[in-house]
Amino acid sequence: MTVPSRQGFRTATTGSQLGEIQRFTLRLANRQRACRVDLRLLRRVAGTLLTERLPVQGCDLGVHLVAALEMTRLNETFVHHAGPTDVITFDYLPPASRQAPRPFQLHADIFICVDEALVQARRFRTAWQSEVVRYLIHGLLHLLGYDDRTRANRGKMKRAEDRLLREMAARFPLSQFRRKPRIRP
Repeated sequence: MTVPSRQGFRTATTGSQLGEIQRFTLRLANRQRACRVDLRLLRRVAGTLLTERLPVQGCDLGVHLVAALEMTRLNETFVHHAGPTDVITFDYLPPASRQAPRPFQLHADIFICVDEALVQARRFRTAWQSEVVRYLIHGLLHLLGYDDRTRANRGKMKRAEDRLLREMAARFPLSQFRRKPRIRP
């Protein structure tokens, strides 16, 4: 789900105007406690998607891993749907910039619910780490103009999502996405 903007939560741009982002700024935040997450590995996955696999010229992107309670609050406040969801994307660029020719500029925040990833991983018999990466990809695809509101568009988006997830799984050890606890002597 892409939400055009969110009052009170704007991040600094790297250009003089929103449409002039020329470099990559990627911020990751883990605000949940259900699973330990290796943010360095997630940063490498996100960086590879943004610089090698997707038509992105520059970005100012925040990726936030949150718990079900925070996701429910976001979903109810900004999307007006009850309960938690897997991913919500806040796009801060004006709608006209999304119609611009490729490569894309991104200025957004993606919120990923790790609790939902755990639930869906059990449901689809997959790893929660793969679900988190799937949600990241899903949010990025929304920012690039993909839409999942109709059956045809949903199928197109799902195929792109599956392809990118396979590529990331082949390139990165997603099972190591879970950070090991530190052992103190």
